Amino acid sequence: MTLAPVKGATVRTPRRVSTPWRLVLGRLGFLVAALFGVMTLSFLLVSVTPGDPARLIAGPLASDSQVEAIEAELGLDRPLGERYVDYVAGLVKGDLGTSYYSKQPIVDEIASKLPATLSLVLLAVLLAAVLGVVVGSLGAYFRGRWPDSVGRLFTGIFQAVPDFFLGLILIYLLFFVAGIAPAPAGQLAFSESPPPKVTGAIPIDALVAGDTALFVSSLQHLVLPVLTLALVYAAYFAKTARTTVGRALNSQQVHFARAMGLRERTVLRYAFVESRTTIVTYAGVIFAALLGGEAIVEKVFAWDGIGTWALNGILRLDLPVVQGMVLVAGALTLITYTLLDIVVGLLDPRIKHA
Repeated sequence: MTLAPVKGATVRTPRRVSTPWRLVLGRLGFLVAALFGVMTLSFLLVSVTPGDPARLIAGPLASDSQVEAIEAELGLDRPLGERYVDYVAGLVKGDLGTSYYSKQPIVDEIASKLPATLSLVLLAVLLAAVLGVVVGSLGAYFRGRWPDSVGRLFTGIFQAVPDFFLGLILIYLLFFVAGIAPAPAGQLAFSESPPPKVTGAIPIDALVAGDTALFVSSLQHLVLPVLTLALVYAAYFAKTARTTVGRALNSQQVHFARAMGLRERTVLRYAFVESRTTIVTYAGVIFAALLGGEAIVEKVFAWDGIGTWALNGILRLDLPVVQGMVLVAGALTLITYTLLDIVVGLLDPRIKHA
């Protein structure tokens, strides 16, 4: 039996399934447009910031003519539109300006500070994810029993403690009392000199130089700041993992798998696969937030990263430094979210991206 075609009916062609390449190209196109928006926003926000950098540089005893001379030297007396055009032209050439105080190019200062922050944030997020997912998954599997109670206590305590205060506690316990951690004096001890710069990350550069002692020392100095950030954000990972893994363990697929007699290890693997998208997304969000949000922790541990550099620039109204920090933090955040969209789309093709 065959069906006769209906007169006047139109046959719709099925939509093409979004391929990984289309997803990648679409997100990269959005990234370019968003970066231009971040560039403009960073200039406008800093330009309308209250305060007079020229008077701050000149000092309280400077005369008006001296302040005006500094404004002319820094270009602050020019119209806003003219300064914006110069700013965009400089960005095209890779020039972010020069610091008012150090007189060093902003690009060079970012290149020297950013690797220290990236190494700190990457290790902290990795440790937080591992610790938090383990605690949260145990709480989800043993819901209502003592592992769940311990996990919720862990989550409640470290969510309530500010990261800089936890850092001070760890310094007191592990350095002053136990003596098992090095002094919070930065990335190396006072008596040590950094290795020849290759990547800017001291542990990697020490390995490249073949200096094992310096490599071990740099890892030891990473322990306290990494542990500080990891414990705080592991609590958030644990809460997320407990919810997502618990939801997966109570899903119909898991109940069916258990009814079919599959091993518990296989069932747990299915539950982790079901919840991995949420956990990966959360890791990307925390990484992006820490890129500009760990400045106080860097200050506590005398960590010479981009957060401390930007904080000093804000306090001194060093506008090129602030602009550079806003631009770099915004660009890294957008790149992180773009990569996150691509990874999540590849992990779970059911997710549609606008």
